[in-house]
Amino acid sequence: MKRLDGFNVQEREDASSISETNDKLPGKWVLNIHPSKGYVPINLRDLWNYRELLYFLIWRDIKVRYKQTALGVVWAILQPFLTMVAFSIFLGHLAGVPSEGVPYPIFTFTALLPWQLFAQAFIHSGNSLVANQHLITKVYFPRLVIPIAAVLGGLVDFAIAFVVLLGMLIYFGIMPTVAILTLPLFILLALATALAVGLWLSALNVEYRDVRHLTPFLVQFWLFVTPVAYPSSLIPKEWQVWYSLNPMTGVIEGFRMALLGKTEWLSSSILVSTIVVALLLISGLAYFRRMEKTFADVV
Repeated sequence: MKRLDGFNVQEREDASSISETNDKLPGKWVLNIHPSKGYVPINLRDLWNYRELLYFLIWRDIKVRYKQTALGVVWAILQPFLTMVAFSIFLGHLAGVPSEGVPYPIFTFTALLPWQLFAQAFIHSGNSLVANQHLITKVYFPRLVIPIAAVLGGLVDFAIAFVVLLGMLIYFGIMPTVAILTLPLFILLALATALAVGLWLSALNVEYRDVRHLTPFLVQFWLFVTPVAYPSSLIPKEWQVWYSLNPMTGVIEGFRMALLGKTEWLSSSILVSTIVVALLLISGLAYFRRMEKTFADVV
């Protein structure tokens, strides 16, 4: 017996015991598939075996995102850039929001890149299972592939917009320090945060379609409580620990530390956010795997 993703599968070479219905199956292998019970561990080998499906889903999502658009991938630059311009005019110039001694446009654009990566992955992964119900109900494959593909698809937009960020660093005369070597860690933290939330929402969305209406509100609310347009130093010290429970706080502070040299190395908020992300991801994986066996029947 071997275990496939979400199911117990029994293989046997016993053609004589095949029922009349099973005689119509090709070959001599009989697969008995039973729904799993209790906690189901993650089958990494199964995910690796379906890596080509993961590549295909990522490529398909990117093509569909910009199909029949006049500007194509330019939207990956325009969205964070125009948001930065609006923040700079209304918050940086008119409201006088501080920016820790660096020009406000580069201060907020450095935070907008990981935020866009997180927000897009959040929205797409949360609705990914329902959007791919035609696949889920017809063929077997590890369902984890779907939300993972939705999260990784945002890396292309991030890479394109990151080129603009490098140009802005040169324009404002800001030279990154050796701290830039930590940037990949914070990109992974942003992806892990998006995947953790996406796993919860995608599994819940299969049963409760309220999630589809809740997601846009959550993204707007989350942006307000994340230090994208303002520094986290504005938060009173007695609230800092509670504020750090927002996992995106650590991601944004990490990006500013890596690119602008701001924020102390491994500040308490980054550590707290990393712990919260780890707990969210572990619990999200456990809930997704537990509910996975019902997706094809409920979606």
